[in-house]
Amino acid sequence: MTHTLLVAGTASHVGKSTVVAGLCRLLATRDSPVAPYKAQNMSNNARAVATPDGEAGEVGISQYTQARAARIRPTTDVNPVLLKPRGNGESQLIIHGCAVGHYGAGEYYAEHWNRAHLAARESWKRLADEYDHIIAEGAGSIAEINLHHRDLANVETARFTDADILLVGDIERGGVFASLVGTLSLMPSDLRKRVIGCLITKFRGDRSLLTPGIEAFEERTDVPILGVLPYNDPGLPEEDSVSLPPRGERATFGANDGVSDERAVTIAVPRLPRISNFTDLEPLAREPGVRIAYLPLTNQIQNADAVVIPGTKNTVDDCLALCSADFDDRLRAFDGPIVGLCGGYQLLGRRITNAAVEGTRSVEEIEGIGLLPVETRFTEEKHVEPVSRPIHGCGPLTGASGVVDGYEIHMGETVALTAVDRPFDGMGAATDRVLGTYVHGLFENETVRDAFLDSVFEHAGIERSPTLTKRQTIEAERESETETEIESPHDRAAALVRKHVDLSALGLAE
Repeated sequence: MTHTLLVAGTASHVGKSTVVAGLCRLLATRDSPVAPYKAQNMSNNARAVATPDGEAGEVGISQYTQARAARIRPTTDVNPVLLKPRGNGESQLIIHGCAVGHYGAGEYYAEHWNRAHLAARESWKRLADEYDHIIAEGAGSIAEINLHHRDLANVETARFTDADILLVGDIERGGVFASLVGTLSLMPSDLRKRVIGCLITKFRGDRSLLTPGIEAFEERTDVPILGVLPYNDPGLPEEDSVSLPPRGERATFGANDGVSDERAVTIAVPRLPRISNFTDLEPLAREPGVRIAYLPLTNQIQNADAVVIPGTKNTVDDCLALCSADFDDRLRAFDGPIVGLCGGYQLLGRRITNAAVEGTRSVEEIEGIGLLPVETRFTEEKHVEPVSRPIHGCGPLTGASGVVDGYEIHMGETVALTAVDRPFDGMGAATDRVLGTYVHGLFENETVRDAFLDSVFEHAGIERSPTLTKRQTIEAERESETETEIESPHDRAAALVRKHVDLSALGLAE
């Protein structure tokens, strides 16, 4: 019999994904067959994996990462239902990795939820036939009483998998005991009986100071606290835009690397309203001497050393937002390296046609930023594919060589209007300082990352010393099937769980 453990939360962003990844890696190191699972996820950060039919489909990046932690080949069964928000109250519905359509919440629940429910059960059954353990992740709070009759990721998952439940609360938010008690009291009674313990995350300070609160909590609820995780980010990729600054605020990542600002470079990233797959920037932020600055569209960029335009869930509306804020003019005047990824590549072209397919406004054509001699035409077909391609170093990636691994998830086809350099055979486009490509995960490849950063440091007039070209941390996502001697984020998550969680109470002791 497969044992399913549901890691549920008192709220979003409380650490559920890290706990699941840690437990998956812990069991994998014992050669215990384990798979992650999240029945329904909402995220614009996705990866391309195999579907049950052997085609390519999408899953949320956290489930992809957790599958890697479990040392299994990720498939869409680990995340059978994915909702990708696109603005104006709509999301793209992905079932078994394939796009179904765009729906508002009411339409999804009224007309498509039963199909999603069936898909979730089918995927769990396939996993249960293959693995001894399934570590399932809930979504948001398990105590959303307005959703209990249709809560696929929490309530329904616990019921159709016959799962034990570990409830996670984040102490950094404040009021962790109140949130745990409140969540337990608002859970459906049958699920409340399934809770085998609670976990407190993101604690800073003296652990002994929690003892009176833990004792009072356990006496009040008769539910044990099975662990207190210290605030220690293992370096797993972010699942959603909660980690990013609001649209009108600036935030910088990568500054705590011990490198002085005088020896560091800044890569500006426009905070697109409908930003997606921003985890593409995380490998750069982990490089010593590199700052990733997310900027409101109204900000100046002349003090930046390079610009990367990330993906977007709605290219047309984000193009209109850029132009409305005059960011397009500032980008055309910028003289440093510029890279556009997926939707960012489309934005850098001269025009976008058949725009009504994706945009919220019915327009046949809009102008792009015009830094690349290409145009994009949208169609209803979505392209999803893992890729492995030889790279031809050009533009901001001059010097890159070898084979690049990544994935493509996009709508629309981009064609060149004039002769242009191609970073990949017949794909992408580049000038001497601007490059666009559909390949996500580009900077996870060391040859690409080093070539780009060499061009950024050179433009900034800062010597990139040999010590700065060596990674001090490992990428969150490894495309190779083997681990190196360098401790991975998966291993760090496992160590965190092993040291601070009562595994015997979870039925996971050796």
